[in-house]
Parts: sequence; C-alpha cells; structure tokens
Amino acid sequence: MRTEDLLAAIATGLWRWDSVSGAVSYDAEAARLVGLPAEPVTLPEAAARACFHPADWLEVKAIVDLAVAEGTLAEARLRIVDEKGTVLRTVRTRSRPIARGGSEDGYYLLGTLQEVPDPLPGTSAAGPPVTGDWRRNREAFLLDAGRALAEAMSTAEVLRVAAGLSMPGFSPEGLAVFGVQGERISVIGHHGPRAGADHPFHDIALGADYPAAEVVRTGRAVYLPTPDEYRGRFPAAWSLGRPRKRRSWAFLPLIVAGRTIGAWMAGFAHPVSFSPDERSVLTTIARMLAQALSRTALQETERELADGLQRSMLPASKPDIPGLTVAARYVPTGGGLQVGGDWYDVIGLPSGRTALVIGDVQGHDVHAAGIMGQLRIAVRAYASEGHHPDAVLSRASRFLAGLSGPDGPDGRYDPRFATCLYMEVDPVAGTLDIARAGHPDPAVRLADGTMMVRPTAGGLPLGIDPDTDYPTTRVVLEPGETLLMCTDGLIETGGHDLETGWDRIRKVFERPATLMDDPGALPSHGLDSDDLEALADSLVQAVHGPPSHHTTGPLADRREDDIALLLIRREAEVCLVGPGSAPVRRTAVTVAQAEPERIAGTRQQLRDMLHDWADPDQVESAVLMLSEMVTNVLVHTDGDALLVAEVSGRHGSRRLRLDVADSSDELPHRRRPGELASSGRGLLLLEMLADNWGVDPRGDGKCIWYELYEAAPEDAA
Repeated sequence: MRTEDLLAAIATGLWRWDSVSGAVSYDAEAARLVGLPAEPVTLPEAAARACFHPADWLEVKAIVDLAVAEGTLAEARLRIVDEKGTVLRTVRTRSRPIARGGSEDGYYLLGTLQEVPDPLPGTSAAGPPVTGDWRRNREAFLLDAGRALAEAMSTAEVLRVAAGLSMPGFSPEGLAVFGVQGERISVIGHHGPRAGADHPFHDIALGADYPAAEVVRTGRAVYLPTPDEYRGRFPAAWSLGRPRKRRSWAFLPLIVAGRTIGAWMAGFAHPVSFSPDERSVLTTIARMLAQALSRTALQETERELADGLQRSMLPASKPDIPGLTVAARYVPTGGGLQVGGDWYDVIGLPSGRTALVIGDVQGHDVHAAGIMGQLRIAVRAYASEGHHPDAVLSRASRFLAGLSGPDGPDGRYDPRFATCLYMEVDPVAGTLDIARAGHPDPAVRLADGTMMVRPTAGGLPLGIDPDTDYPTTRVVLEPGETLLMCTDGLIETGGHDLETGWDRIRKVFERPATLMDDPGALPSHGLDSDDLEALADSLVQAVHGPPSHHTTGPLADRREDDIALLLIRREAEVCLVGPGSAPVRRTAVTVAQAEPERIAGTRQQLRDMLHDWADPDQVESAVLMLSEMVTNVLVHTDGDALLVAEVSGRHGSRRLRLDVADSSDELPHRRRPGELASSGRGLLLLEMLADNWGVDPRGDGKCIWYELYEAAPEDAA
C-alpha cells in the first residue's frame, strides 16, 4: 500500500513550503483540507496564506522560525477560512525544516495536516479578539520593519522592504506608494497583481476623486473597511479601478517635517475592521516609510550631484596617443558625498607631445573637489602654454598657495596642499620627462613582466612653499613596457604603508614568470597581460574587491581614500618572445654629486630587478658592489655617476651586468688597506664577489663593470 493512500485513509495530507521561492505544495488530501479542489497543487505564498486565518498564519510563522532556530518540530493549529472569512474547519499541522542543498539560508518545510473537530463551522474569521500575543508580535514586527527601512540605502530598496512587509494579523495583499510631482501624483512603487506602469492610477491629478489624492490634499488617512464604503465615497475611482479582489483598503499620508511627500496604500484580500490597534500599526509604518523615502531621496540627489561634479572634472574622452596605449580609472571612496580631490588629465602640448598629469588634493570633501577643479584647470593652462614640467609645477604651486590664503570666501584660513606627478611624453623616442611634487613615484613593468618603482627627483607638495623648485627626471620607456601612475589611495587603502602597498600592487601588475618560458601560457588572474583596461580593473579590484580583505596591511586603522590611476604602454615591435630568446631587464639611474641620498634608491632598484634571482646571497653581493662603486665615484671624482644594470638570459641561467660610468680619466688601482683602514677595499670586493669585472676607458671618462651569473644556492660555492 502506498504511503499516500495510507495517509488519505486516515484523513492526513502532506504539504511542503519552499522558504526561498515561497511556493507551497499540497497533495490531494491536504488541498481538500484547506478548502481547495482535492488534487495536488502548488500555490504562491500569498495564495496559500489566503486559505488560513490571518492571526493563525502569523502565529505559525513564529513557531516555524523557532523550530528552524532550535532544529525541532513545529506544531500548531490553523483555522481554514473561505473567501468571506467564515471558518470552515480547524486543522493541526506538524512540520520539520530541512536545509536546502546549495543554499546557505533557505530550507524546505515538510509537514502533515489533520482535521480536528474544534472550532465548529460558522464562526466568523473577524470575531476573535486581539490577544496579548498579537500585541507582542506587533511590537516585534515594528522593530524589524524599522531596522529594515533604516538600513535601506536607495529608494528602490525602501520600496522592496515595504513590499515585503507582513503585518501581524492582517497582512496586506497589495501595496502601492504614491509620490507628489507638482499638481499630480504617481505610483513610484507597487506590489500586487498589477504592475506599476499598468496601474489605472499610475499618474493622476492631485484634485482627482481618488483616495490617495484626497490623502495628499488633506494630510489625513482614509480607511475603507468594505467595498461598499469604497464605492460610496469614491464612485469614480471604484468604477475605474474595479478592485474586485480586495475587501479592505487603507490610504495613509507620508509626512516628513510637516510636509506631505506622498501616500501609501495597503489593500487586503480579507475584511479588516481597522481597529485602533491596526490603525496604530499602519500609522507607525507610514511614518517610518516616509522618513526612509525622504532620507534615500536626499542621498540619491547628493550622489547624483557628486557624480556630475566629478565627471565634469575628468577628461571627457579616452586619449589617443600614437605609439602608446592609455587606460585610466577614478574611484571615489572617501567622504560622504563620494567626491574627493584626486584627478588625472591628458593634455595635448604645442610641441606635439602629450602631458599626463595625476594629482591628489588634501581632503575628501566638496572643498577639496572644488580646489581640485581649479588646480586641474591651472595645470592644463600652464602646460598648454608650452612650459617645461618643472615650470608647470612651480606655477601650479604658487597658484595653489594663493587659493589657500586667509582671504577665502568665508574669511577663515584653510590651507590645502596637493601632490602631483607631471609627465611629458615623447612617444617616438619613448622618453618621459617627469616632475614630481610630493607624489608617489611611478612604477614600470618591464618587458619580461618585472615591476620596478622608478625613483624620480621631486619637491614639496604644491601649495606649501611657492618658491619650491621641481627638478625633472628623464625616464626611457622601452617598447613593450608599461608605466603606472597612481595616487596613494591605490597603495595605502586597507591599512597598508608604501612598502606593503607596493607589494600588493606587484602581485597584480607583474606578468608571471611562466610567460617568459612559455609564450603560450595564460597570464595571471585570467587576464590578457597586454589588455590595459583589464589590468586597470584588476588593480582596482586588488584594493576594493574580495581579495583585498585577505591582504590588510600592518597598520591598525583601515583608511579609505580616493583612487586615480593612469596606465601607459609603449607598443612593442615584436609581440611574442621567441622560444630561443628571453626579454632583457634594463634600468639606468644617474646619481648626482649633490644627491648622495639617491644611492639608497639605487640599491632598492637593483633589489627589485633581482627579486626572483635564485641565490639571495648573490643579490646581497650585487647590492654591496653597487654601493661601493657608486660611492667611489662620488668621493673620488667631481662628476655624477651613471649606472646601467641589465639582466639577460633565461631563468636559472641569467647574467647580471652592472656598469657605473663617470667623467674622470683616473683609473682605479689596487690598494693594500691596513686592518683599521676605512677605505681601499673596492677592487678587493669585486675580485671576491664578482664572476667577472673590469674597467673600460672611454673618451669622456671610464666605466667600471661587473658580472654575476645566476646559480642555485647549493651551487653558489
């Protein structure tokens, strides 16, 4: 004998409720018990709820929630009612929640239905009085509804929350929210059988004979407990709308600070008498809904204003530079208005070259955005006049210092400074003339995918000292190399400092080593390494996407900042590396006599070049010899030191050659330093640590060089 036949013999039905979709399924016996034809059926939650007494439905939902939390059976009694609200029978249900496969929060509720003899048929559904349980449920419902409306961040979210409200004891079957626009009202949100655009009162005059219009005109609620009352008070609206499926209606004003901003309609499929308790619940919901709609409307207006302001201050179109590919991103993350002082610009120069600018004005407010707009216009004007990079930043610094003086519009002293990186690009020669004002240095991804931060000369941030000089550094961008300019938001957001921030960027910016040995290998992160747009998105995701939550820096605070970045890539003449060759890493740095502090940056550049060198001891030897060679030039000559480092060959058997040239004709000679001597060991170090070294005379001076050959640590001896 089948289980279904056995259960039918004892008048027991089976049902199932899907908490995710809300669908309720009955077998034939369960369908008969709830007043439906005796055949299996699946109904939406609203249709299934109409078969039960409203108060009982609310009670069983609370019992089910407790059973889900405790993992126990849910048992309850439910009154079955017809369309007129008359109780047909009382049934007892026992059910158990079962977790859904593949869903974290959803579950199925499987249960049985059995008829019990009490109460007798004929009892009105509207008869039972309001109980203390109903009042407690009402208080809990209002707390939940208030929290949900307060957490909504947009008008659409507020309307979704309002549509999902299930009030204790008298849940509405349809909801509508009306907004006021001049002398007309329109439906801005709707939940129920009719879509918002098809609603007969989607757009009506404020003086129309319609309950929502009267509520907006008078500011007083309208309660219509029966269809006859609706038809008698608003005959024109009744004949137009023909709300035959609903039995009661409530129209309440949405009032904020004494001003009516709209109306809220709740329609019920069963008769509601609108007792004082029920009216209290509806009035409270209307007040919370009005506050939430007013708040989100203001936030959306502010966001629209901020977005428009920010868009007007950024380049309108993607730059087109022959021989170069450019990608840019701006992400406002700081400040309540989502607007700040970061910007970037691409400027065509009279010489035919192109200037790239990126900067960051102190602060994340409207004032910072305003100063940013003025400073961007000033930099563009100075650049368009044909000034060199150092002159552009000097003039911009004086301009900003004048803006931040005590003669501001409000008479208060509000000094602001800005960091800036200005770069003049010659796409034919690949030269970049860079002037920097307190801004992070640019980073370059070499042809083999290695990222190196390029140290550049710089001065104070703009606006601090009007007479500051900004020296220019020339960098050569080789074919196939990519340069990154960014604000500190990309580096330091998430609790990172400069060191750990660059380490995070390196993981995304560098091309994996597999591309050097296997040109057909896939790039990292599933991205085409030559697609700058995808690379720009990947860099932003490294800071604001899910991976960023696993790479927070050592700082305790988590600071948010705006992000602006520019990527430029010089087109490579040969796109693919042949199987018998490997790309070459090369860097060149000049250390002036007046800038011995740049030796530290030079050492760091060499470490970056050798970050994947097999033997760490060789890396330390290379850095030591570099430091010794550059220091000797600065101490024993009157000229500058020009350093050129090159790594060639395939991984595991590469060669490092490092040249340090100067303008002195005096060749170094071997010394025999005593035990306590503080100098004279340079050539001894080269003999001991280098695999090969030498001194080459040149027409304008000499060049000291050494070579190291990569070896595994166990073979280094």
